[in-house]
Amino acid sequence: MKKVISGIAVVALAIAGGALSSGAAYAAPAASTLIMSGGNGVFDLGPIVINGTTSAPGVVAFTVNGQVVTGCEAVPTTTVTPFVAKCSWIPVASGTTLITGTFTPTDVASFAPAISNNLNVKIGVPVQGIVSPIHIYVDTILATGSTGVLAPRFNGCAIMNEFMVGQTIVFRVYANNADQGGAVMDSSNTSKAFIEVAGIKEPIALAYGNHSGVAFWTGVLKTGVAPAYSTLGVINYKVTLIAKDSDTMKVLSTKLAVKKNADGTRVVDASGKAVYDRVTYYRSVSVSPVLKGATGTWSSNFTANSQLSLFAAPAAK
Repeated sequence: MKKVISGIAVVALAIAGGALSSGAAYAAPAASTLIMSGGNGVFDLGPIVINGTTSAPGVVAFTVNGQVVTGCEAVPTTTVTPFVAKCSWIPVASGTTLITGTFTPTDVASFAPAISNNLNVKIGVPVQGIVSPIHIYVDTILATGSTGVLAPRFNGCAIMNEFMVGQTIVFRVYANNADQGGAVMDSSNTSKAFIEVAGIKEPIALAYGNHSGVAFWTGVLKTGVAPAYSTLGVINYKVTLIAKDSDTMKVLSTKLAVKKNADGTRVVDASGKAVYDRVTYYRSVSVSPVLKGATGTWSSNFTANSQLSLFAAPAAK
């Protein structure tokens, strides 16, 4: 009899417990998404906009290389789809940069927080004149004279970045010196000019000269069997120009100049007086002690497909 009574009590408690727990079923928050985009730009050229697009309204915290961007700790999204938050970010350095973000929804009961995708961008630097005050531009061309399978595809002066073993690569270098008011760097004001190529012991000397009416620096890299350069793949190189020391330098100044019409006559105001414009010009000043010659370097930072590369010549059929 005791067993029957205790069994009835257990069933009654179970029924009561079911009645107590019977309510509306709990719904888990829906998964959210946060997609990062934008972020491409140039270093030291003002703010860059990063976008965070979410699946619901809320706020986004933007991070760059693991650090929260100041002023973008909790940027609200738009209230209508697409839900976008924007961060205006000023890079502190150039190069590869990782951008991420975290999303906190407004309705936390209906939507879950989210972590963004990894957005890798490259913050660019100017190709010409990476090191101031010497501004450098470099290109490469195929030397004339090759024949057969090594002959130029178009002509001997085509600017190109892909070469075959056995061809001769000509580096063309153009440079200006900001210390001297942007003067062209030539043999009169340049102490040293050379190219260092990874895999070659001695630097390649650059020569300044006339090339069919235009003047610039050139250096030659012969490829082929040893001792010529024969490393296949990307050719890593660095161009260096060193200016001569100088006891004078050019300084940017301004002066008044008479304003003239297109026909060369003077512009006058209502009273008949000449009108003047303030214009810029460079003047030379003496410096003591002498101005140390600046050093400028340039290394290719192009994308992989644009790097200077060497390939094996195709096999004869």
